Amino acid sequence: MPRAALFDVDGTLVDSNYLHVTAWWEALRQSGHDVPAAVIHHAIGLGSTDLLDHVLGEHRDREHDDTISKAHKTLYATHFETLNPLPGAGDLLRALDNRGWRIGLVTSADDRELAAMREAIDADDVIRDTASSADVTRGKPAPDPLAHGMELVGSDAAGTVFVGDSVWDMRAASRARVTAVALLSGGIPRAHLERAGAREVYEDPSDLLAHLDGSAFGRAS
Repeated sequence: MPRAALFDVDGTLVDSNYLHVTAWWEALRQSGHDVPAAVIHHAIGLGSTDLLDHVLGEHRDREHDDTISKAHKTLYATHFETLNPLPGAGDLLRALDNRGWRIGLVTSADDRELAAMREAIDADDVIRDTASSADVTRGKPAPDPLAHGMELVGSDAAGTVFVGDSVWDMRAASRARVTAVALLSGGIPRAHLERAGAREVYEDPSDLLAHLDGSAFGRAS
């Protein structure tokens, strides 16, 4: 069975988490919700419906959810042309591809957001496929997106390593029974990531690349 290296994108390969926080904060404010930025930050990585459940409560009036989500997309889109990859993102993907790993992305981003981020990463030559929240009934922290990602690249849980930056990523990886590797580049504390299931934690893609031989990827190789 082929080995799969699956990656979250926001905060893992692209430095976009805090842009999302600002866009969600303003979208919520426009609809009359005063939500602290720190609360929003810890919800980044969830799909829009789950994020609003997390920051506003599941039993809220959902009448304005669509308006809030559309406002977030519009505000975030103003940053597309200035998105930056995190240090070493493209080099890490190419190094893994050279070692025989099949590279896949697992993200809650929509098609326009994903296109902008893939342009920033500039490694389409090694990315085999992408699993998005639109492809499954349940998004992260459910295991469904990861299961779909493994199906797309032709791997199984035993041969898969998933790299993400959020608690939701780590919980999804644990539930999918794949090896979970966390990065601190999304701004979530190490202890939170480890409690959620991270087997290893690195600063950013360049740090993982520098320690690749001693990482889960190196041991599997």
